[in-house]
Order: sequence, then C-alpha cells, then structure tokens
Amino acid sequence: MRRLQLTTAGESHGPGLTAILAGLPMGLRLSAAAIDRELVRRQEGAGRGERMAIERDRVRITGGLRRGRTLGGPLCLHVDNRDYANWERSMSPLPRRGPAPAPVTLPRPGHADLAGVLKTGAGDIRAISERASARETAARVAAGAACKVLLAELGVTVFSHVLAIGGVTAQPEYGDLAVLAAAAAGNDLHVADPEAERRMRRTIKSVCGDGDTLGGIAEVVATGLPPGLGHYAAWEQRLDGRLAQAALSIPGVKGVEIGDAFAGARMRGSRVHDEILPNPRAGRAGELRTRRPSNRAGGLEGGMTNGQPLLLRAAMKPIASLTRPLRSVDLATGRPARAARERGDCVAVPAMGVVLEAMTALVLADAVLEQFGADTLRDLKAAWRRYRNRQAKQ
Repeated sequence: MRRLQLTTAGESHGPGLTAILAGLPMGLRLSAAAIDRELVRRQEGAGRGERMAIERDRVRITGGLRRGRTLGGPLCLHVDNRDYANWERSMSPLPRRGPAPAPVTLPRPGHADLAGVLKTGAGDIRAISERASARETAARVAAGAACKVLLAELGVTVFSHVLAIGGVTAQPEYGDLAVLAAAAAGNDLHVADPEAERRMRRTIKSVCGDGDTLGGIAEVVATGLPPGLGHYAAWEQRLDGRLAQAALSIPGVKGVEIGDAFAGARMRGSRVHDEILPNPRAGRAGELRTRRPSNRAGGLEGGMTNGQPLLLRAAMKPIASLTRPLRSVDLATGRPARAARERGDCVAVPAMGVVLEAMTALVLADAVLEQFGADTLRDLKAAWRRYRNRQAKQ
C-alpha cells in the first residue's frame, strides 16, 4: 500500500506549477533552499533553450511545514512560471475579454499532440501540449527534493550522472561512488568523464547549430539502502517495476535499464550473476555477514533491494521540438504541412537525470515508509536502526 502520494498541477505556460506530496512523516527538517538547489540543477546544461533563460525556478512552501519541520500533513510546493507574463492572454485560467487565441492545429511528431487530440476531440492542440510538456517535471523535482532530504536522514544518498549524449559515451570510474558523485556535480552536463564531457560539448554545439536535437542516457545511483525494500510476493509491490514505471513516466524517456541488464542478456548466467561471499568486515556496525564482489544486478533482486548500490539508467529520445519542423498534417484542413514550431531545448539529458533522481527518491521513500510505517521521523529512524541491526546479526 502506497504511503506517499504525489499530485502535480499546472501548465507549461500557465501561472505556475504546484506539487502536493502527502505522506511525509512529522518532524522532518526541510528548507526552501534544499528544494531550490534541485530546481537549479534541473535548469542546467549546454543545449537548453530560451525558456531556461527566462525562468528562475524557486519554490514557495505553502502548506505542510511549520517553522522548518513537516507537520505530517500534505506538503504543498509552488513554482512560479515567469514566462506566464508573455502568455497570459492565451493561458489565463479565467475567461478574458477579447478574441480567443488562434487554435494550434499542426501536431508535432514525437509529442502527445496528435494522440491527445484523437483521445479527447480537442480542437486546439495547446489544450494537450501545455499539460504534456516536460515543464511539469519542475513540480516533480521539488517533491523529489523533499524525499531526498528524508532519505538522507537514514543515510541514503541519491545522485545522477550522464552516461551518453548523442553518440558520445562516458566511461566513469565506479570504484568510489562519492568521487563519482563529486565529479558529476563539477559541471553543468553532470558528466563524470572529463574527456567525454569535452566531446559532448562539441557535439551539442554542432547539432544545435544545425537546428537539430539530441537524446542520451542518464544513470541514478542510490547508496545506503538495506536489503529487502520492495517485495517478492506481488507484482505491484516489486521495487524494480515501480522504479521502471516512475522512470518511463518522465517525458522523452523511452527505455529503462537496471544494472547491466542489456549487456547481461547477451552473456551466460555464470558470468552475470553476483556471487555471495563471506564478509570479512562482519560484526562491524551495520555490516552484513555476506558481500558481493560485483553489482551487475544493479542492487535489485527478486523485486527487492539487495544491499548493493542501486543503479538505474534511463534512455531519453532526442527532443521532439525541432526548429526545422518535420512533416505533419494540418488537422483543420487535412492538408500536408510542416509541424508547429515551438521553442524548445536542443539537449535536456542532464535535466532528465535530475528528474530521474526525483522520481527514484519518491519511489524509495515510499518503499521505506511502506515497510516501516512510522508517522514521525523519530519513530522511522528507530525502526530503520532495528531493521539494520537485525540484518547484521543474521
């Protein structure tokens, strides 16, 4: 049974975006600054469009917090859209005097435009595209930031790094994950391989100059997780399925991989599965009696965490808003035409990684609260310690 419930509201060019996160325990210390850091990271990266030069995403916390601590009720987070000032005539929530804006009738390949119109019968694509826009993910990142703060109280860290943009692939070092996280945080592409970062920048400059777009792959790493989050008994409780659904809900994401899934599918099982060995550090605080010499499973087995770092990758297709639009059909006339041209990014893979962090943190925090069922942070931390101590003795 889900303990955390996230609802977002708002349109891309409307007055703003709101996230309501219900289920956080009472007593969690939370600040606007902690959320704003994540919102800023979502806006970073070479290849972002003109919109990011307009917006200065900052959160207003309007419910669920008292003097810096959660009350246990729904947390309400709001991010203003500064660009709304340029769209008020078209996107005002209330009726306005004067003629209505001309409808958009040229669907863009790769967007929700055509399927949404066919689903709803809307005569104006903007009735679909405004809500389907990836701008909505700012609200998710705000909520995910609160979940990251909760997980950090338990010693769990969640970070992302970019593995590929276009045809350029990074080769990061996984030996020390803290070093990997610091390297990724050291540049606005969130790439932990300096040579790959330089080649990515050259590629982005070239492709953006051609009026085209790029996709890529980002990876989320979560450390400090105990074995057993999630469940093996029911399909809807399996943590890998819940993470995959959360990742694939991000606009533009078309594929998900946990650990070495696709490489392992081409290998023999004897070379894929992570062996179980005695742990020479057993008996020390928090140490299990067993260890793994590898992590090809990506920290998940049988629908549950296995104590290894979680490795979750998502593949993002190239941005579908093109400055040189593809062929389409004008829905008003039925005639061939070029798709509507909308302002957009050339590359948004680093931003996708930050959104993937937020969604991963949301799913993990939900699994923690589901398993330990505490209404206060104090009780949650006590239950967490008992669980970890029991596992260390098994």
